[in-house]
Amino acid sequence: MDSQHDIMTVEEVAAYVRVSERTVYEWAQKGDIPCGKLGATWRFRREEVENWLNKRLSGNTAQAKKKEGTDLLKTLLKPENILILEKATKTEMLDRLLDVLCGLPEVQNPAELRRGIYHREELMSTGIGQGLGIPHVRIDSVKNVVVAMGVSREPIQDYVALDEEPVQLVFMIAAAKHQHADHIRLLSSISFRFKDAALRDAVLDAADPAEVHQRIMRS
Repeated sequence: MDSQHDIMTVEEVAAYVRVSERTVYEWAQKGDIPCGKLGATWRFRREEVENWLNKRLSGNTAQAKKKEGTDLLKTLLKPENILILEKATKTEMLDRLLDVLCGLPEVQNPAELRRGIYHREELMSTGIGQGLGIPHVRIDSVKNVVVAMGVSREPIQDYVALDEEPVQLVFMIAAAKHQHADHIRLLSSISFRFKDAALRDAVLDAADPAEVHQRIMRS
């Protein structure tokens, strides 16, 4: 390494890392970046800065991969948010699931959530096929993504899906406006998992919400 450039200034570190000089000063003062003072001036060893930066970038990548691999359905679905109905219309199922979500602290405006869910259904049925319905909405008054599940022992005849088969399993999702990625991941998790006919049958045969939850967690 060229000894003339082994020691870096704040300005050089800022240019190298592509942040402001103020940010580098803050890192130095907090001890977040390896550095030392010569008199009143911060100085940085290039090799130490490079190693520090590599660790930071590797850590961020690992965290991102971990988040991508997280199964949001298993993380968010709770037994107390699962309903089993012997028979229901589409409106009855939606209303019961809305009652569940509207009782959660993440939902700060129940009326807005109800309007959003029904407006989405007016645009297009959220029956996606294979007995699944996924009513969903992203609105400002929801502070974090939540999900509730409804199981109808008998097919919901007026909840028709893309394959023209009635729905029996309904997942209602509400997310904050900024949670587009989590919203899509949760939709994908549900649709992918419940392509499995054996899992759908196992859930429909479950005796109670706790057993529904157990069977999904084991899938």
